[in-house]
Amino acid sequence: MQTTKSPLVRNFYLAALPIFCLFTSFISAQEELNQLNTVLDIDALYTPISSQEIYGETAIDLLEELQTKHYAAVEIDDNFSSIAFDHYLDALDGSNLYFLRDDIDELSVYRYTLDDSLKAGSVEPGFEIYNRYYMRVLERLIYAVNRVENSIPEMDFTLNESIDIDREDSPYASSTEELDEIWRLRLKNSVLSLKLAGDTNDEIQEKLSKRYRNQLSQILKTNERDIFQAYLSTVAKTVDPHTAYFSPRDSENFNMGLSLSLQGIGAQLTTEEEYTKVVELIKGGPAERGNELREGDRIIGIGQGVDGGIQDVVGMRLDDVVSQIRGEKGTVVRLNVIPADAVTESSATIVDITRDTVKLEDQSAKQEVIELSYNNETYKIGIIDLPTFYFDFEAAARGEEDFKSSTRDVRNLLEELKEEEVDAVVVDLRNNGGGSLSEANQLVGLFIETGATVQIRYSGIRNGFTRPFGDNDPEVAYNGPLAVLVNRTSASASEIFAGAIQDYQRGIVLGGQTFGKGTVQEIIPMDYGQVKLTRSKFYRISGASTQHRGVIPDIEFPDFYDAYEDIGESSLDGALPWDTVRPVEYRTYHAIQTLLPELRSLYEERASTSPDFIYLEGQIERTRELRERETLSLNETVVKQQREDSRREEFDAENMRRALKGIPLREWVDEEAEEETPALANDDTTTLADNDEDAADEEYEDDPLILESGRILADFISLNQRRISSVDDIPTRR
Repeated sequence: MQTTKSPLVRNFYLAALPIFCLFTSFISAQEELNQLNTVLDIDALYTPISSQEIYGETAIDLLEELQTKHYAAVEIDDNFSSIAFDHYLDALDGSNLYFLRDDIDELSVYRYTLDDSLKAGSVEPGFEIYNRYYMRVLERLIYAVNRVENSIPEMDFTLNESIDIDREDSPYASSTEELDEIWRLRLKNSVLSLKLAGDTNDEIQEKLSKRYRNQLSQILKTNERDIFQAYLSTVAKTVDPHTAYFSPRDSENFNMGLSLSLQGIGAQLTTEEEYTKVVELIKGGPAERGNELREGDRIIGIGQGVDGGIQDVVGMRLDDVVSQIRGEKGTVVRLNVIPADAVTESSATIVDITRDTVKLEDQSAKQEVIELSYNNETYKIGIIDLPTFYFDFEAAARGEEDFKSSTRDVRNLLEELKEEEVDAVVVDLRNNGGGSLSEANQLVGLFIETGATVQIRYSGIRNGFTRPFGDNDPEVAYNGPLAVLVNRTSASASEIFAGAIQDYQRGIVLGGQTFGKGTVQEIIPMDYGQVKLTRSKFYRISGASTQHRGVIPDIEFPDFYDAYEDIGESSLDGALPWDTVRPVEYRTYHAIQTLLPELRSLYEERASTSPDFIYLEGQIERTRELRERETLSLNETVVKQQREDSRREEFDAENMRRALKGIPLREWVDEEAEEETPALANDDTTTLADNDEDAADEEYEDDPLILESGRILADFISLNQRRISSVDDIPTRR
């Protein structure tokens, strides 16, 4: 199947969720000394920061790009101003920990005038709001340093005090005294976390003093470029969450993330309250290969080298955290990490990652064959793991014949699987954030004869024009039973592929609801920086958008992401709505919809008694309950008991799973000894019980979703053969 490198195809590549890879630098001993010796006086520290003329000119240019090129009709009016105002406050102080109620009242004079200022080429309101925030942050950090350096010994952990875990909907403090009390409890929680981790009062004081003095030093480095980037980025995101402005410095970092060969650990990071949070791991990257860092983990400390001391990075600016994680290939970075399903720092662990080059080859599709014993039959199931929809534009442009292409690779893997005479194939798109839209289109073509695969609706001068894209090559690489496995982080191009396979009834879509990103972005250079904005929207051949709703599987599996309400397009403020266009004409390949009720019934019967599915459902519920907690106790005895109860509940659930499968049970380890022998460490050596029907490869023992996908395909083969036989047996009327 021939491909061409057109501007349209290049733009479509930006349909993927953003991926960034990280490199590192070091903080000098002199800088650290300066951080520790920072003067604790607000009058000495605070100086308002002013804008530059180029910023106002860029604001006018940005509005022009948004109004003339964005997919949706953008009106820069009072309503836009009000939304931008709220988004800006939320971006600066989403937990209401810095601003006072009086600050908000005073700054609200800008609620309906930001649009007028931007049109006039002024970013002064954005700077004034930020300057007030800047001053309040300095005040809070001064309070924190004084508190941890002078008041730790007097903290009483027998009192029944607590803090709010999520302050997003909490009111702003009405006075400095009320804000002091909020911070007193927050600092007490930090002390308790370290106390439970085994630190002495002196060690806690040293750590927290260094932490908050470090934050103070970092915030003092705030400059006009930071404020300008924060403000204009908020203005852009007011239109939709995938539209963004990048200053020249941020443009360089963003463009680096789109390259095909990246050095670092292979992770996308963001800031959540005071923490640096892992958003996504790049498939094939060092962090993903190490299998210790997880999406949702929070990084609280960084060290350099295998013996490097850990520097606290809580509250540090994201770009400074990134600069410490960046580094040369072959060097080691040590991360102190709070696991995604933990609440306090007492659960933090050290993760060592050797930096490496994240190559396109590392993200290539791979195949595996498993043998499945089911219903007295043995089935060979081919598994194709596709981490991203990749296409090496530059190599193709140079005329290289062996340029990397996900479609080309999958075609070759399918040939290998056919040579092994597999009975069915599972295409695993879990955690596939997207990539090249043209590759998704061509990949569908490997499984159908000809026909449309996706529809694109354009904006701008072509507003309202919808164009189908499809496969014109009648050759089919594989025509056997097929399943597509997805989850909540399968996005963009993954959703196009899964949606087309589902609409054609070419295969069964299994797993969890997908992300719901049905928009395409384009990078547009500006005189000062660049803007990434939404230019078009894609739709399934049935006419339904994947935007907001994603693809709903034919058979839904328990998805660990179900415990997280903040994952998916529907959780993003300002996400474009779901809608439909006219469907295109297309045929269906199998009677999957007819067989689905029986397929679901057989699946549900198995899942209800499956040790793995019961355990997974319980794990999801336990995580959801933990995340739904509204307060956190500051009573040491209560916290210890809660943590012990949580460990015991997880331990019992895991041993129940093992008992039902005939796997050796784990032994309970006292918490004091847990560091040396974790009670719940992953056990990669477990094997299936003798009475388990599945004689699958060990690699998939811990992946019940792969095994269940194979069983469903086996059911489909049996039911479909029975259906065809019954049709053949119907007498023909003469």
